[in-house]
Amino acid sequence: MELRQNISLTAYNTFGVEASTHFFVRIASTEDAKEMVASGTLAQRPYVVLGGGSNILFTKDFEGLVIKNEIEGIELIREEHDWVYVRAGGGENWHRFVLYCVEKGWQGIENLSLIPGTVGAAPIQNIGAYGVELKDVFDHLEALDLSTGELHTFHKEQCEFGYRDSIFKRTFKGKYLVTSVALRLRKKPQLNTSYGAIEKTLQEKGIRNPTLRDVSNAVIAIRQSKLPDPKEIGNCGSFFKNPIIPKEALLPIQQLFPNIPYYPVEDGQVKVPAGWLIEQCGWKGKKVGKVGTYAQQALVLVNLGGAKGEEAWQLAQKIQKSVQDKFGILIEPEVNIL
Repeated sequence: MELRQNISLTAYNTFGVEASTHFFVRIASTEDAKEMVASGTLAQRPYVVLGGGSNILFTKDFEGLVIKNEIEGIELIREEHDWVYVRAGGGENWHRFVLYCVEKGWQGIENLSLIPGTVGAAPIQNIGAYGVELKDVFDHLEALDLSTGELHTFHKEQCEFGYRDSIFKRTFKGKYLVTSVALRLRKKPQLNTSYGAIEKTLQEKGIRNPTLRDVSNAVIAIRQSKLPDPKEIGNCGSFFKNPIIPKEALLPIQQLFPNIPYYPVEDGQVKVPAGWLIEQCGWKGKKVGKVGTYAQQALVLVNLGGAKGEEAWQLAQKIQKSVQDKFGILIEPEVNIL
């Protein structure tokens, strides 16, 4: 474990903004993490744990310590008649892990193909796409308490999963480093192709009896058609969460906007696509200085070249205000703002 100073973060955030951190450390094992805590380094300054850098926007230089989680590795930990339990390191690339499971014939996360970031960030965010959420396949995770250096196991109910949410974004925010995540996956696939354009994409490819790989490839194709590659255009993926509102709050909005799309969720609430709301306010494909929204998906803010994080955040706030003014709905960032 080597503590480095004055490190540029430009290569460590997918929005590609220029920012630096006073201190930087790579954590490649649980032992590294324990050593870091024991050294007293964290008690002396603010810190943030960084995974793939795909869900964070640096609006200024970070005057503390950036902890880069690079704990890798994938292993089968248990096998039952219908299930496998597979564990991956918190710093493992999420998409690489998905492809590994698809290759093995283990079903459950193929709909989550091509989501950027690391395995350790997946339960924190309770990532989801195309009808599947991380919580649907989650078994447990191990995380290091950054104040004591102790390793704790968290099972599903302890994580308090919600829509793009978990206890690690609330009560335990910034208090743990996720060292590994274990998932429970099916040995006999039960494919979920009903959500979004998966079925249509499979049909266009002439696939009537899809495999896990077919579903994964379809999701990859859909995502690539809608979302920009961060290597080509800096972005954080979906910048805002889809707002969830009470069904009765939707009724007066429908009087003014009868074609507003929505999806029923639990407890008499509905989810409204944030991208649609933003597009109706005229923001899709709009450029403001060195930032803008993506032409194919209004939910994505992009770095048009040399943008500062503060510019992106100012644009995001303008978008928030216009959506609230027009629809009376607050859209909240999915991205962590620092």
